Amino acid sequence: MNAFIIVDIQNDFCPGGALAVHDGDRIIPVINKLVLQFDTVVLTQDWHPDGHSSFASSHPGKQPYETIELSYGTQVLWPDHCVQGTSGADFHPDLEQQAGQLILRKGFRKGIDSYSAFYENDQTTVTGLSGYLKNRGVDTLYICGLATDFCVKWSALDGIKEGFSVYVVEDAVAGIDLNDSVAAAWKEMEAAGVQRIISTDIALKSALA
Repeated sequence: MNAFIIVDIQNDFCPGGALAVHDGDRIIPVINKLVLQFDTVVLTQDWHPDGHSSFASSHPGKQPYETIELSYGTQVLWPDHCVQGTSGADFHPDLEQQAGQLILRKGFRKGIDSYSAFYENDQTTVTGLSGYLKNRGVDTLYICGLATDFCVKWSALDGIKEGFSVYVVEDAVAGIDLNDSVAAAWKEMEAAGVQRIISTDIALKSALA
């Protein structure tokens, strides 16, 4: 059984947002078409408290996109974004949300960031998504959303780690691209067994099923 994982289509990650992905909103029409083809749909939502440890503003003298070492490893410092209860944390208004059965909020613990839909950045603390999907009989994931080189990548890698077959939909993702991080992310995902697919191939598979 397949599931569609929609990663972080939130206002702060779209043009005009605090941590905008260039043309991040261009993938929304593609996602809205695909969502109708899946019975299991999960939306993830960055959901940070004020003063989160991943915010550069929480570390005097540090600037966005610098890195620091935290207890769980290297952490990129970000502009304040997706703060709980703000409009920036809301899903983009053009996103078709009604088909989703689960909204999974991540990054809500103040001292640890969470890119992946499956694990927080310590790679130990689970979100519960794996168990939810397996209880529904899901064995194959199709992942889309923002950003290719961070939350999409980590969700895909952890999906493989959890024993799922994982596809990332190329025309339904967009990246931040820090120092060619998008190309590096694709290389890392493919090496782990993640497969690339385009949205029209999913439609064809559905028609032939």
